[in-house]
Amino acid sequence: MAEEGFPRIQFKTPTFKPRDDIEAGGEANLLRNATQKPSTQRLSLLRQRRSKNGQPSSSQESVAMQDVYLGSYSRTSTPAASIAAPSPRASTFHLQLAPLLQAVDSDLETYGLAESRDGFFDASFYRPLHRDHDNLVEKALETLPSSFHKDHPLSLRGFLPQQLRETKSFFCRVTTSRAGINLFKSFLGFFITYIICLIPASRDWLGRYNYIIVISAIINHPGRPLGSQIDGALMTTLGTVAGLGWGSLALYVSTSTAAARSGYGGILATFLVIFAVFIGWLRCILIRFYQAVIAAGFAIFYVCLANTSQTVGWMKVFDYGIPWVLGQGVCLVVASVIFPDAGSRAISLALHDSLVTVKIGLALPHQDSLALKRKLALQFVNLSQAVRDFTIDFTISRFSPDHVRDTRNLLQGVIRSILSIRPDTMLFDIPAGGDNLVESVQPKGIPRGEKTMQLISDSLREPTRELIDAMMDVIEHADLTIMQIGGQEESTREPGLSRAVDRLRSAEQSFDTADALLVAGPELSSSHAKSPEVIELFLFIHPVRQSADKVEAFGQKVIEMEQKDRNWRIRAPSHPFTKAIMRTNAQVRHDRGGLTAAFYFRGKRQLDRTMADLQSVAYAPAARQHHADDDLTKQIPNIGMDQRLQERPSGKTSKTSKRVNFRYWLWQVVHRLQGFESRFAFKVALVTTLVSIPAWLPQSRGWWNNNESWWAVVTVWAMMHPRVGGTFQDLAVRVSSAAIGAVWGGFAYAAGGGNLYVMAVFATLFMIPMLYRFTQSSHPRSGIIGCISFTVISLSAYTSGAQPSIIKIAWTRGLAFVIGVVSAVIVNWILWPFIARHELRKSVSAMMLHSAILYRGVVAKYVYYSEGEGPGPEDIARSEMLEGRLREGFVRMRQLMELTRHEMRLRAPFDPLPYSALISACESFFEHVVQVRQSALYFQPYMLASDPEIIKSLTAPRRDAVAVILLNLYILACALRAYRPVPRYLPSAAAARRKLLDRMEILETEQTQKREVEKISPEAWKWRRWADVYHYAYSGALTDIVENLQELQKYTKEVCGEVVWESDILIGK
Repeated sequence: MAEEGFPRIQFKTPTFKPRDDIEAGGEANLLRNATQKPSTQRLSLLRQRRSKNGQPSSSQESVAMQDVYLGSYSRTSTPAASIAAPSPRASTFHLQLAPLLQAVDSDLETYGLAESRDGFFDASFYRPLHRDHDNLVEKALETLPSSFHKDHPLSLRGFLPQQLRETKSFFCRVTTSRAGINLFKSFLGFFITYIICLIPASRDWLGRYNYIIVISAIINHPGRPLGSQIDGALMTTLGTVAGLGWGSLALYVSTSTAAARSGYGGILATFLVIFAVFIGWLRCILIRFYQAVIAAGFAIFYVCLANTSQTVGWMKVFDYGIPWVLGQGVCLVVASVIFPDAGSRAISLALHDSLVTVKIGLALPHQDSLALKRKLALQFVNLSQAVRDFTIDFTISRFSPDHVRDTRNLLQGVIRSILSIRPDTMLFDIPAGGDNLVESVQPKGIPRGEKTMQLISDSLREPTRELIDAMMDVIEHADLTIMQIGGQEESTREPGLSRAVDRLRSAEQSFDTADALLVAGPELSSSHAKSPEVIELFLFIHPVRQSADKVEAFGQKVIEMEQKDRNWRIRAPSHPFTKAIMRTNAQVRHDRGGLTAAFYFRGKRQLDRTMADLQSVAYAPAARQHHADDDLTKQIPNIGMDQRLQERPSGKTSKTSKRVNFRYWLWQVVHRLQGFESRFAFKVALVTTLVSIPAWLPQSRGWWNNNESWWAVVTVWAMMHPRVGGTFQDLAVRVSSAAIGAVWGGFAYAAGGGNLYVMAVFATLFMIPMLYRFTQSSHPRSGIIGCISFTVISLSAYTSGAQPSIIKIAWTRGLAFVIGVVSAVIVNWILWPFIARHELRKSVSAMMLHSAILYRGVVAKYVYYSEGEGPGPEDIARSEMLEGRLREGFVRMRQLMELTRHEMRLRAPFDPLPYSALISACESFFEHVVQVRQSALYFQPYMLASDPEIIKSLTAPRRDAVAVILLNLYILACALRAYRPVPRYLPSAAAARRKLLDRMEILETEQTQKREVEKISPEAWKWRRWADVYHYAYSGALTDIVENLQELQKYTKEVCGEVVWESDILIGK
């Protein structure tokens, strides 16, 4: 009987997966089937409790199940009977909240009691809403990215059609776009160096390893902008010098004495491990030096592993260094002479793509499209990346880097304003004056407002239409002007941007005049605040007017660029050095591979760092009791005071401070050694050392040198990635590329018996598609291994005269490449693997926490602040920067979700539906927080925040409404992070929101009665009109936040499962 007094917990697994409900109870923690009936003892205990309290009716039982536990209370000053008539605007807010209160008793009477403890809140727990699995799946399907509607990449049935589509896409791209020119340049750099190796005189002069010149041309191929080519030539040369220098030192030490020569293998291994750890770590930290460390790895493995012996021939170093430098020179000449790209093309096309998307967004009115919003967010992110790429390298351009940055900021402001527009409006559908309006169904107690809607439509329909058309005209001409400045559009037609901007200004003046007449007229009364339809019209009109200001500023900036940026100039890199060494240009990012994961982790790290700074700021509320002592009063923090929590003492002279600073620095170093950089360096050193062992053993040194097996170690270095290890499909494709390259290289020599013309033809047929795969497709690592495999085997056979035989050369070197590929992928699978679905779950969890921090910051800085501490221009700019990074985070999360389709899963296929719905709900939560921030800027001066008594009465409900959302997000984020079931009963955000609205309704009514006796000027009435409109938008956004929170709860329970009580089974849940 001792166990009967305790509740038993049942874990309900996600409904998107096969159900396997279990329950745990008692000290033994025995697991049983959840569908088992409750025990006889518990049923009898339940009957005793019912009989003791009397058998309730069905309605009473329903209310009993909806009871709320509200904690400690104190008697309020305003009794329930003295409440004044409700405010119409507050009633509208209640109607917005009504659908979310399905499980809350709307007539719950608190008898004048309210919780009033300082710094804490008592959460309200209600019966959770019912989850309809089919409905959740249907909603989740609408949120999936477009790529999920295509054939699965691992589908055998769709393999051949996919290859056919990719082949058609290849021919279409190379014949109709710049991709064909870039491919031609890449192939030309390869082909020139390949022909040099086929000419006997140059072949003999370059030596046994003459194909290094071709490898150099492949690694830093000329199919890139001129600035990137120069940067790559310098980086690869620097890396080659470093690798050859360190390798030469290793050779010198290993052969310096007789004792050293006897153990030369151990000395070479020691030098190799040290250098491998260093370049592996550097490859992760300083991305700008990626080409340098890749070239350094190739050089050190060549020096320490190629043709190993106890005697050193120093020409070995020159046999590698000279061909490498010559290959870079050939590529630099090709990039400079053949269709050179000076650097303006990429930024011009990025601005062009963004302006095209902006123009689509300004085609108002239109249906609210989720795909369009995502495309705008993607262009928002791409703009920042394009500007970074433009300022990170040398360019020859008309664009000034400063002007490009300003243009980027202004265009992102345009995108931000378009995202705030509600595109589906009735403004252009309302009949003109004199026609009968179609009456819509309205809730009881809310005026229809048809006459007001018609008045607004007659006054502002045409000015708004002209404003939209003028904005689209500015965007179109700005696009043409930018393309002409970048040298991408040769047109005799004048852009006419100045006339378009003048037209926009004229449209703004006409709109402002019509708006002023509407406000000054007696027809528009304060009744507009009572009609949601009227407010919805204003919520469309005003953002359009704000967007016009953004578009005008952007157009004016483009005009300034057109007037000042007339001459082509050499632009030096202007990106901050500390940031530039952490980034690299677009082509290197592509050639590096793992682009999606790299973008995700970099954005995540940057966002985590920014949020950590915000999270370290604490909000200190005001004390309720005011002290008479002035000195004591001065020590009490004011409302809204931000206090930075110092993790370390700031004093520099204290011995304790120095000791703590040293310990903190030591902790940072040790903690950094646990990061992915050290793990990758360890994996590189481990695999390369193990594969290199045969090079230093006497019994294996012969076949190692004769078969050039050191290419297995080079392949390991080229195939390993700091983040992404590769899937089974990647392993199969890379092994196939290496094998096909080896076989084709053997055929190239055997077909003509070493005829150089035949080999050139075979090289052309194989390398064009393989170079395209390496330089432009989404699978660069399989492309580069195919290119290197063919080059090494065909030219090795040509140089040695196919001795001992072409078959042996092909299969031995091909096997070395295959072993390198398999070793790299297998080790990445075993040691700290990258699993996209796990990272996706953790990223959603982190984004929930980031959204909670953003919500807390917006409420503290933009809504509930004291006098004199309102948000300034710097705060708004900081908020917009943070919102931009969060937008990028959502874009990267969806890209990460696409990677889950490429991972094989033994248990069952990964279901992306709940994760897609979670990302969509979290993004909607974020957008509504942004709307709260933007709306608070307009109506804050008219909020009830000046009277201390009002502040005191609103403190508790405001605190509860904010805290319950933060608590819910924290619980859900922790459940996702740990992959643990979510509690069935969570604090009700809808109930807390309703309590706040109830209190605001009373105060709103009192303030409305006071305003009626005041005389308001037309200008003040205009601003009050906008305050009412944005108060509606603000309240609606907060209500939508509650709805998004409920969606997050439902889908998180679908992913992680749910913890319920056994009593839920007794009542039939």
